[in-house]
Amino acid sequence: MDKMELKKSDFYFELPPELIAQDPLEDRSASRLLVLDSDSGEISHHRFRDIVDYLAGGDCLVLNDTKVIPARLLGEREGTGAHVEVLLLKRRENDVWETLVKPGKKCRPGTRLIFGDGALCAEVLETVEEGNRLIRFAYEGIWEEVLDRLGEMPLPPYITHRLQDKNRYQTVYARYEGSAAAPTAGLHFTEQLLAQIQEKGVKIAYVTLHVGLGTFRPVKEENVLDHHMHSEYYEVTEEAAACINGTKERGGRVICVGTTSCRTVESAADEKGRVHPGCGNTDIFIYPGYRFRVLDALITNFHLPESTLVMLVSALAGRERVLAAYREAVRERYRFFSFGDAMFIK
Repeated sequence: MDKMELKKSDFYFELPPELIAQDPLEDRSASRLLVLDSDSGEISHHRFRDIVDYLAGGDCLVLNDTKVIPARLLGEREGTGAHVEVLLLKRRENDVWETLVKPGKKCRPGTRLIFGDGALCAEVLETVEEGNRLIRFAYEGIWEEVLDRLGEMPLPPYITHRLQDKNRYQTVYARYEGSAAAPTAGLHFTEQLLAQIQEKGVKIAYVTLHVGLGTFRPVKEENVLDHHMHSEYYEVTEEAAACINGTKERGGRVICVGTTSCRTVESAADEKGRVHPGCGNTDIFIYPGYRFRVLDALITNFHLPESTLVMLVSALAGRERVLAAYREAVRERYRFFSFGDAMFIK
């Protein structure tokens, strides 16, 4: 496909609403796994725990160890008692956060907000890009403890069920707090499954990318190339870079778990495909025509029609093959999105 003719509608597929998973499975690794061969287009169906059979000694599995914060705060406007919802997006400095506020029109600079009967107070400072609000919070005690007590997990809008256990929207290896959404491909792994994978001689490299809502923002422009990705903070340690680079040198495969891990290693790599340790912000946008520098294979969930995530997956396996796999997943009644089933593109 000509990059200059990439249309949003080229990445559309029909998805029956009942296939959107509302609850996580009791056993993380019991989800289904569709395996797609990116060269032949061949498709096969498995359980996620079978992923062990597709990994070989000498491979490197790249995991995003970000941790989701309970970033959804429900409160009221001081003086009016009107309900307000604040979603924490990015910490700017100390107690100042960039946020998404609903209803935004009623929260002009100077507006004061109250949460948890006054345990947490806030003032809207200014309106920034995309209508987001900068808010300064005031509280007594430790921020993380206050947030844990008052905040809710920021589940995507297509999940309408209430989450019974906060930990089910975290990977078992989540470590560094900072995400407004989970790197959901990692939700399928259990500690036991990871141990099995390592016993097979597969190396594990942990990278960090704090997932912002920009990942899920709809593409509004019909010409995909006009879409602007929001930046997200990432970090690659020396240990992770050495593990990934060593794998490439030895002829092993680098297999990213999730689009966030993929975007991290591709952002941290130079033209020759060597990953450099460091941290920064990335707004990398991967779509068909992109040449992967590091990634050889990808474990991912099933994504929204016309989303940047479907475009990334299409860059790896080809748009037509990916859409054919998605149609097959719909026919086979796979579960879609955050709490849904998985796909391995080899």
